[in-house]
Amino acid sequence: MKNIDITKLSNELTYHRYLMNSGKVKDFFEQMSIPEYIALHTIEKNSAESDIYEGRTYLKDLSEKMQLTIRQTSRMIGGLRDRGLVVWSHDGNGSDGTYVTITENGQQLLKTQEGILKNYYEKVIGKFGKENMIHLLQMVKQLETIMNSEMEDWEEDADGKLDEQ
Repeated sequence: MKNIDITKLSNELTYHRYLMNSGKVKDFFEQMSIPEYIALHTIEKNSAESDIYEGRTYLKDLSEKMQLTIRQTSRMIGGLRDRGLVVWSHDGNGSDGTYVTITENGQQLLKTQEGILKNYYEKVIGKFGKENMIHLLQMVKQLETIMNSEMEDWEEDADGKLDEQ
């Protein structure tokens, strides 16, 4: 590809990622943020699927899944706890890990938010096509994998250059 083509493509991709991350979709989130929704969804899913951990979602695991620092995750979970949406506890004296479980209020708010999103995306998928959406999501996943790999390579190269100085 020509350099100009790559520049145009990268600008277009950056623009669309910006729109998806900060655009009109946020209008569907009145009672919680998108990261809070993802966190509650993850916690609720773990609660339903995990007999081993008794419905617990460890902060470290949530942080890794959401690609946030422990500090950012703690701040978000603290807000959810303060609103009565999760219970935040710890194993032993806390050195063995802290975890969260979803409350009944958290489950209710999550179900309300899921309903709002379902109504919207049902129409979008109806017009775009289910198979198209599945294919698009598969392609986006492949793209994210490549982008993450390239970012890791870039960070390693940057670290190496700093070590040489």
